[in-house]
Amino acid sequence: MVDIGNYNVLEIAREVDFGVYLTSEDGDILLPAKYIPKGAQVGDFVRVFVYRDSEDRIIATDLTPDATVGEFACLTCTDTAPFGAFLDWGLEKDLLVPFHNQKDKMEVGRKYCVYLYLDETSDRVVATSKLGKYLQNEDIQLTEGEEVQLLVAGFTDIGIKVIINNAYMGILYRNEVFQDLHLGDKTTGFIKTIRPDNKIDVTLRKPDATLKTETEDASDKILRLLQQGSGWLPLSDSSTPEDIYKTLAMSKKTFKRAIGGLYKAGKIKLEEDSIRLV
Repeated sequence: MVDIGNYNVLEIAREVDFGVYLTSEDGDILLPAKYIPKGAQVGDFVRVFVYRDSEDRIIATDLTPDATVGEFACLTCTDTAPFGAFLDWGLEKDLLVPFHNQKDKMEVGRKYCVYLYLDETSDRVVATSKLGKYLQNEDIQLTEGEEVQLLVAGFTDIGIKVIINNAYMGILYRNEVFQDLHLGDKTTGFIKTIRPDNKIDVTLRKPDATLKTETEDASDKILRLLQQGSGWLPLSDSSTPEDIYKTLAMSKKTFKRAIGGLYKAGKIKLEEDSIRLV
């Protein structure tokens, strides 16, 4: 059977004026002319995304949606109706979020984190912002220190909610994040702690990095930038954590330890609003 809401590799069966038809166990599927890969012809196999169009027909495209069935994504609301809201997911036909699937009433122009699934009744791809039932925090197959993929899914007073490996919900604590993260951003992180209540703390820094190694790496980086540039950096003890991270991609605590060591070693001079190479 064709996998609706996902990618399929199908054979081009025949050409028509408005495209080609692809062979599948569910019957021929139209691939409109504008989506035919360059050079493709009858007998070739093509990789396409399959979904239902506005007239409920199964149709194929070579466009890449922002997510497929079984995945989480953060998408922008483009329109609303009494029965639901529509999100832009990278295809011509917007993605429906039925009203009963909305955790909060959706508004045009705002971005929401949703899960995509195939509705059993309509056989259409739909989304929900009620994520709880699709997360697996009751059966966590992760280990502390493991490298994972993170999707920024929301913000709280204490930190940033992230979806881990498209399966679990975790949190990045604000006081451990020194870069700008926005809803929908994807990044690499590490499992810091799996708590007895199955809540997961994650970090953007390798947890096995020792204090000594981290400081040495930071010192080397500062020296290298000073030597490659003019021997001067516009950073000091009074610089904001944001300015330090923007320039050096390190926390203010690590920066202060590094320049303290470099100063004691006589390698840099500390000034009111900058550091200089000796």
